[in-house]
Amino acid sequence: MKPLTKNMWREIGQSKGRFIAIVLIIMLGVLIFVGVKAAGPALNDSASKTVTDAHLSDVQVLSTTGFTQQDVAAVKQVPGAQVEAVNFKYAVGGKTDDTVAVYGDDRTLSQNQLTIVSGHRPRHANEIVLDNQAKTQYHYRLGQLYRFSREAGLKQRQYKIVGFANSPRYLDNTQRGSANVGDGTVRYFAVVPKQQMGLKVATMLTIRFKALQNKQTFSRAYRHAVADKLAALKRQLAPQAKRRETALLRPIEARLNQMQAKLKAAAVTGAMPASVIARQQSRLAAQRKVAKAKATTTYTWQTRDDLPGFQAYGESSERIAAIANVFPVFFFLIAALITFTTITRMVEEARSQIGTFKALGYTRWAIARNYLLYALTAGVLGTVLGAMMGNITLPRIVLSLYKMYIPLTVVDDFQWGVILLAALFSLLATVGAAALVVRRQLSEGPATLMRPKAPKSANRILMERITPLWQRLSFNQKVSYRNLFRFKSRMLMTIIGIAGGTALILTGFGIRDSINATSHLQYSRVSHYQAVVRLNSEAGSKAATKTIAQHAQYKRRALVAMDTAKVSAHQQQVTDVSVTVPKSVRSFNDYVKLTGRNVANRGTLPTNGVLLTSKMAKLLRVSRGDHMTIRLAAGTTRRVRVAGVAENYVAHTVYLTPSVFRSTFQQAPVYNTFLVQLRPQTAAQQKQLANDLLKSGTVAGTSYTKDQEKTIQTMSASLTGVVAIFVLLSGVLSFVVLYNLTNINVSERIRELSTIKVLGFFDREVTMYIVRENVVMTLLGIVVGYGLGWLLTLYIMQQAATALVIFPVTIHWPGFAAATGLMLLFAAVVMAVTHRRLKRIDMIGALSAKE
Repeated sequence: MKPLTKNMWREIGQSKGRFIAIVLIIMLGVLIFVGVKAAGPALNDSASKTVTDAHLSDVQVLSTTGFTQQDVAAVKQVPGAQVEAVNFKYAVGGKTDDTVAVYGDDRTLSQNQLTIVSGHRPRHANEIVLDNQAKTQYHYRLGQLYRFSREAGLKQRQYKIVGFANSPRYLDNTQRGSANVGDGTVRYFAVVPKQQMGLKVATMLTIRFKALQNKQTFSRAYRHAVADKLAALKRQLAPQAKRRETALLRPIEARLNQMQAKLKAAAVTGAMPASVIARQQSRLAAQRKVAKAKATTTYTWQTRDDLPGFQAYGESSERIAAIANVFPVFFFLIAALITFTTITRMVEEARSQIGTFKALGYTRWAIARNYLLYALTAGVLGTVLGAMMGNITLPRIVLSLYKMYIPLTVVDDFQWGVILLAALFSLLATVGAAALVVRRQLSEGPATLMRPKAPKSANRILMERITPLWQRLSFNQKVSYRNLFRFKSRMLMTIIGIAGGTALILTGFGIRDSINATSHLQYSRVSHYQAVVRLNSEAGSKAATKTIAQHAQYKRRALVAMDTAKVSAHQQQVTDVSVTVPKSVRSFNDYVKLTGRNVANRGTLPTNGVLLTSKMAKLLRVSRGDHMTIRLAAGTTRRVRVAGVAENYVAHTVYLTPSVFRSTFQQAPVYNTFLVQLRPQTAAQQKQLANDLLKSGTVAGTSYTKDQEKTIQTMSASLTGVVAIFVLLSGVLSFVVLYNLTNINVSERIRELSTIKVLGFFDREVTMYIVRENVVMTLLGIVVGYGLGWLLTLYIMQQAATALVIFPVTIHWPGFAAATGLMLLFAAVVMAVTHRRLKRIDMIGALSAKE
C-alpha cells in the first residue's frame, strides 16, 4: 500500500467521529430526500397494482331501469371495452338497520374481484359475505345470521355469514358512499348469490379497457384516456335510454289503452255513470304518469375517481409528493452545507501535512487524491446507505401507516433519477469541497503550509462600544462574545445548522396543525350549521320541517336555493361550484359567516354582484371588481361582477341574494335545501334523523358537517405518521450537525483550550469557554428557525392544497415547545460529551511547537 493511501486510512482511523459524522449527515440527507420522494410514487404504484390485480373496472354505470343484453351489446361496440352486467341494489339490514350496498355473486365475472379475508364465498342460497368493515367496525362474526328488512326485496330475509372480504371498489375503509335508502350513508357492502337479488335485469355495467391497465391509475395519462373512453361510452349508450323507456312503456300503454277504450265505450253506451267514468279517467291518467316516471331511464356514470375514497387517496399521495418537493430538499441542503463545511475544515487542518508531502516531492495530483478519496469514500458510503434505506424502508413505513385503506400490494421501485440527483449533490458537498480547498492549499509553498496559519487579528466588536453593558460582563463572557464575532463563518454555520433543524421540526408539526385547523376554522368560524338537507322539491319544505321539528336536537333551519355550476374567468375554470341563494338574507349570517378582507359589508350579501369563496377566487385569479362567467347545471350562462371574496376553507361557493339571482338569470331561485342547526347529537340520533327524513318522501338526502370534519381529520391522520418520521429524522440531523460543528470548534481551538487549562482554569470553566458560545448560537439559531419554519410550512401547505381545500398555516405552541426543547436537549447532550473530551485533553501534545 502506498504511503499516501496508508495516510488516508490512518486519517479515517484517527478521526472516526468526524468520518462517521460526515457519513451520517450525507446518509440522513439522502435518506429523507430519496425516501420522501419515493413515498408518493410508491403509494400510487401500490394502489394501482392492487386494483389492477383485482381487475377493478375503469368505468361503471348504473341505470334506474336496468340493462338488457342489447345495452351490453351496444357498450361492446366501443373499441376495447370488456363489459360485465352486475346485479346491484341498496338495502337496509343488520342489527341496527344499516344501509348496505348489496351485490349479486357471479363466479363467471372477472372484474372487481373480492379478496376473501376470512371464510369463503357464498356456496348456498342462504349464505352471505360481508365487507371486512362489518367485522372490524360493527363486530359481526362468521356463523352469525344476518337479517335484511322486508323492503330489501331479496328472496330471503335471513342469511348466514360465511365470509368477510375486501373489494377494490372500496379502497378507503372509512367511506362506502351514499344511497337513497335508510339513513343515506352506506356502512358496508354485502355479497349474496346472484339468484337471491330478486332482479329481472342487471342494474350495473362494469367496463374495463385492457389498453388502460398498463397506465398508472392516478396519472394524468390514465385520467385523460378514461375521459375519452367515457365520452365514447356515453355516445354509444345514449340512444339505448329511449329504446329502454319505449320497451318498458309498450305493454303498460297497451293495457292502459284497452282500459281507455272500455271507458269510452261505457261513456257512449251509458253503461257507467259519468262520475264513475271521470274517476276512472283520472286514475288512468295517474297510472300513465307513474308508469312514465318508472320507465324514465337515467344513467349514473362513475370512473375510479368517483368511487368512495379513491380520489381522496390520490390527493393524499399528491400531498406527500408536494411535501417531497420542499421538505426533503431543504433537509438535504442543510445536510450538504454542513458536510461542505466539515470537509473544508478537515482539509484546512491538514495544511502542515500537505506541506510535508509537497516538500517530499509528491505531485499535486497525488496529494489531492489522498483527500479526494477520503471525501469520495464518505460521500459514496453515505449516499449508498441513505438511498437503500430511503427507497426501501420509508415508502413501506408510509404505506403501513395508511391503515384506513385496504391492504395494498407494496410496490417500491427504485427511483433512479432521484438517487442520481442525490448522489450528485452528495459528491459536490464532499468531493467538491475537498477539491476546492486542496486546490487553494496546494497553491502555497511547502514552507508556508508547514507553519501554522496566522491567527486573525482582533477587532473591537459592537458590544464593546456599549460601555455600560460591556463593563458588567465577566472576563469569560467577554472572551466568548469576542470569539463569536471573531470566527464569523463558524458562527454562521452553527446558526444555520440549528435554524435548519428547528425549522424542519417546526414544519413537521406545522403540517399536522395546519391540516387539523382546516376543519376547525371551517366548521366553527365559517359554517354555523350541523346538517344539510336536500329536498326533492320546494313544495316539500313544510313536510320536511315538520319531520325535523319532531327531533329534540332540532334548533332552527334556513331555506336556501342550491344549484351546481361551472365558473370561469381569465381562461381558468372551476367545476362543482355551489350557487347558494338564501331565502332570508337577513338571518343568513347566523348560518354562514360572510367575512373576509374583500367583503364590503361584513356579514351581509352584496346587493349588486356576487360573493365567492377565497379558494375559487385564487384559482380563477379574480378579486373584488372583476367579472366572471357562471354556467348553471341547466345550461344558463351569465357574466357577473365579483362584489367580494369571503373567507372559506372547504369547497367552492358563490353567494347571491334572491334579487341578484333573478336579475342575473331571469328566473326565480328554487329553494331546495335546508341548512339545519342542531344541538349535539349522538351517532344513533344522526342516523335516526336522516332515516326519518328519507322515509318522509320529501328529502333526497342528508349530510352532516361532522362527517366532513371526520374526512378532513382522516386526511390529517394519514399524514401524522409521515410527519412523525420527518420530526424524528430532523431531530437526528440536528443532533449530528450540532455535535459535528462543536467537534470542529474544539479541534480548531485545541491549542487555545490547552493554554487556558494550563493557566489554571478548572474543567468546568474550560467547558463553559466553548459551551457559552454554543448556547448563544443555539438560541439565535432557534429564533431564526422559528421564522424559517413558518415560511417553510407556508410554502408546503400552498403546494399541498387540493382543488377544494385551503390549509391555513397554523403552528400551535406544542410545535414551538418541541422544537425548542429538542434543540436545547441536543445542546445539553453535546455539552456533556464535550466536557468529557476536554477533561482528557493532551495539553503537552497540543501546545508543542509545530515549527
